[in-house]
Amino acid sequence: MSVNRRKFVQKIASVAGLSALAPFYNSVQGKSLISALKHVESIHPSDLAPDEDFWHYVQQAYTVNTNIINLNNGGVSPQPLVVQEAVERYNRLSNEAPSFYMWRTLDQGREPLRMKLADLAGCSKEEIAINRNSSEALETIIFGLRLKAGDEVVLTKQDYPNMINAWKQREHRDGIVLKWLDFEFPIDDKELIINKFKEAFTKKTKLVQITHINNWMGQILPAKEIADEAHKRGIEVMIDAAHSFAHINYKIPDLGGDYFGTSLHKWLCAPFGSGLLYVKKEKIKNLYPLFAAANPEDDNIRKFENLGTRSFAIEQAIGQAVNFHEMIGGERKEKRLHYLKNYWTNKVKDLPKVNIATSSDPNFSCAIALLQVEGMTPGEVGNFLFKNYKIHTTSINWENIHGVRITPNVYTRTKDLDRLVKAITELSKA
Repeated sequence: MSVNRRKFVQKIASVAGLSALAPFYNSVQGKSLISALKHVESIHPSDLAPDEDFWHYVQQAYTVNTNIINLNNGGVSPQPLVVQEAVERYNRLSNEAPSFYMWRTLDQGREPLRMKLADLAGCSKEEIAINRNSSEALETIIFGLRLKAGDEVVLTKQDYPNMINAWKQREHRDGIVLKWLDFEFPIDDKELIINKFKEAFTKKTKLVQITHINNWMGQILPAKEIADEAHKRGIEVMIDAAHSFAHINYKIPDLGGDYFGTSLHKWLCAPFGSGLLYVKKEKIKNLYPLFAAANPEDDNIRKFENLGTRSFAIEQAIGQAVNFHEMIGGERKEKRLHYLKNYWTNKVKDLPKVNIATSSDPNFSCAIALLQVEGMTPGEVGNFLFKNYKIHTTSINWENIHGVRITPNVYTRTKDLDRLVKAITELSKA
């Protein structure tokens, strides 16, 4: 038996062993999904991406509304039923005797969960802290760094507002200097992006913020190459991976960052209000926690988890989301998401008045794409899609990025995207 086949069989076996605690896997839909996974084991992820029969079984693992086509998975993704079941189970248990079951039982699951996340992320469990979202993780870094007046931070105008506002607060409070880059996305030229960052670096630059996947329109930045250039100059690297973790297939160390934050309720499809902070082991000691710890200069990653009372049901159910993600497979998921993005964009990109402001190159984009219709505002386009076709999207107006963000997920069917294509075709003729 090959190593890959052995791992797959072990993964399926572990899911089967959990079926007593996860009713979904005992259901018709759950058993069908496990059977389908066995049948496609030897198929390459690229060849499996257009297989609607297989992805139908994946869709059946979710409880999404059948009357609304949700193409705003970039904001927050729905949880598969097995994750919903776990949240409900842990929440019911907690309510039997909260202080007992939350602090003496469920709290004991944090270390096994930390190991599970570290395995998924490809790093040490001593570098992973569990929190509630990307903003909390990244603001822990932003407000915890020992920056002083005159120190420079390089970031872009296209970054996420919460991070921008956090940096502006440090600028206001501490006198640090913000060096702004302004990109005209989409860009398919890796060297152009890298060089623009390099040109902004000076002897005073202490940190660069890299948004791995731009949330507005899906541009992927060459994080590793930018990080390498920064490290050559002694500059630390913080990576905003809110939209890339469990979306495209990589391990955290692959990106070369010193600090990293992500939301698990996006592409991992974990419970709402779950996130992850990564700090390289040697950097932990000098990073202050956002919520006070007994020893703020401890080198223990757990100092970043002093949140007080939290939802242990949400936290512990993350483990089921990891199991589900690994069962589907990170590479399979990435190939399917890229296929879905190209499926609809290729059908509409040459229509009159229609522009797709996102790259089709898998090196520079994956699931997220930005739709622009000449003569219409993003709000008008978004309203048309929902009013006439019940397609839920989000309108984007940020800096020089304007359009409607279209974001499918693994449960999205091509027949749903055909309805989107029909709607855009109608708009192109208006």
